Amino acid sequence: MTTHAHAPADSPVTVALGVALLAAVASCSTPPAKTDGAWTSAPAMRNARAAHAVVADADAIYALAGTGAGGRPVLDVERFDGNEWRTETALPGAGLNATAAALVGDRIYVIGGFDTSSNVPVARVHAYDLKTKSWSSVAPLPRPRGGHAAVVVDGRIHVFGGGNSESTIADHSRYDPRTDAWIDLAPLPRSEGSPAAVVHAGAIYAVGGRSGPADFGDVYRYDAARDAWTNAPAIEPRGTAGAVDYCGEIHVFGGESQARRASLAVVEKLDDAAGKWSALPPLPTARNFARAVVWKGAVYVVGGSPDAGNSHGSAGSAVVERYSRNCKGITR
Repeated sequence: MTTHAHAPADSPVTVALGVALLAAVASCSTPPAKTDGAWTSAPAMRNARAAHAVVADADAIYALAGTGAGGRPVLDVERFDGNEWRTETALPGAGLNATAAALVGDRIYVIGGFDTSSNVPVARVHAYDLKTKSWSSVAPLPRPRGGHAAVVVDGRIHVFGGGNSESTIADHSRYDPRTDAWIDLAPLPRSEGSPAAVVHAGAIYAVGGRSGPADFGDVYRYDAARDAWTNAPAIEPRGTAGAVDYCGEIHVFGGESQARRASLAVVEKLDDAAGKWSALPPLPTARNFARAVVWKGAVYVVGGSPDAGNSHGSAGSAVVERYSRNCKGITR
């Protein structure tokens, strides 16, 4: 029956229905368990950033490149020591967006990206020595690209996905800092830009991604011993999300849904045994380019853009939020 829809706003019928509805919603909502974790605010960066890169060592978190105020390239490299962000150095050149970075030993490698705030890809790779506080150039990528992912396995950097000046690509290349050389490995099963990447249980995972207006939810697992990719449990389609291995499980943070024209706040983790993803407390601030790192027992999601649809020239944000869970008893 729908006759109650015409009752005055302050009628007993409407009040009773409102109370009943609230009670029903409350009964259907299950608050996250304590082991699901909680979010807190962390000190903001000095510069707003999107399409940037983030790495961490035992002492600090570093934010590099990307675009900020007015959509302009950010050249300051910032360092967070747990108390505040300070300028560590300046990025060589005129700036990069949708670059990737990786830490091996005492060196941060800034790998490819799109030039300044354009969609023109570059192949150059710069290395920053944390001890000498100096930059150097190393062997360039085999081919220019931006919007790719990078992870480190056994001291070597794997780079995959992204786009060149014409289309998204599936290329997968590995850099060995000891020989200063790149080799090509098995490509992704599909060409895609902006996948999230993480190393979990010794394997590389590529999560989501996109090509043109299409978002992907496929998750691919790379076995280095066989040089082969296989399918892992899929996730809701998204690009530009962040991913980490935390508490022995893959966690994915935020990103962008082009279909919904929205930055995402959703946080999910993969249950290996069940073969499915489950929801965790969402990001307090929805963001695409939600760059995430594990540092001192927590996950930090650093910068990113709350505004969807402007990949190469976003004003970004300086927001940093910290997520922590009780990892006790988790053995994976």
